[in-house]
Amino acid sequence: MEPAGDRANTALGRDGADHPEGALAGQRAVVVGGGSGIGLGSARALARDGAAVTIAGRTEQKLVDAAATLADEGLEVAHVACDALDSASVQHAVDVASDDERRLHIAVVVPGLGAITPVLLFDDDDFSAQIDANVRPIYLFLKYAGRAMVRAGGGSFVAISSTAAVFSTKYLASYAAGKAAVDQLVRVAANELGELGVRVNSVQPGMTRTPGTERAFDNPEMMAAFLAEQPIGRHGEVEDIAQAVRYFAGPESSWVTGQLLTVDGGNTLRSFIDYRNLIPLPDQGDLA
Repeated sequence: MEPAGDRANTALGRDGADHPEGALAGQRAVVVGGGSGIGLGSARALARDGAAVTIAGRTEQKLVDAAATLADEGLEVAHVACDALDSASVQHAVDVASDDERRLHIAVVVPGLGAITPVLLFDDDDFSAQIDANVRPIYLFLKYAGRAMVRAGGGSFVAISSTAAVFSTKYLASYAAGKAAVDQLVRVAANELGELGVRVNSVQPGMTRTPGTERAFDNPEMMAAFLAEQPIGRHGEVEDIAQAVRYFAGPESSWVTGQLLTVDGGNTLRSFIDYRNLIPLPDQGDLA
């Protein structure tokens, strides 16, 4: 990736106008899941530092609304509808985000899925589908964005994992297994791709306030249980995670690859909450 200190003080934005240049000026980026939450926050952080960002996701109207939100903040991003489980759709999104020579420099992939279910009570196909929902988007974008980064001479791939990959999260077996697979994929890919100039890392958020966690945040008892297991006594916010993504995406981490950065207020120093004490769950012992 191009050193930030050797460039001029302004860069030409998508609108053709001069903008103050940041450390990511001249870099092409795609943020998958960029329509809301951690993805939107990450897109904001990258665009704020000069990257030409394309946000991708399944729902085009959500992307349009997200782009409008960033435009109101003076940040211009492009968007492309994308099914992150479909190879052709992923290839198209990477092509849209890349430059005319099909080069890309930064990819951030957020999507994931899990259900709070006792391990003996998962539907067989649902369990497999939830694993796939966590791993397949990471792999497909790693494959096709990684190729575009090789064409660019290097780049940075950032996967959004979870603290569920770090310690035992009771009743989240599919999610934990999927995120653990993501982190191992990150490590193997980093080992393979470093010689090609491509860095691969993951961010492991703890309980963070996003549209996807609204129901949890509406449960005061649950939120209190999380805080009781955190040395830092506040909840995670999107900006906390976005700044970790920004670090991995930029020149500040040019000697960092294959790393799994936990951003969780210290939750993994202690233990995960027990959902059984907070919400109704079926008793898997009844199957005996």
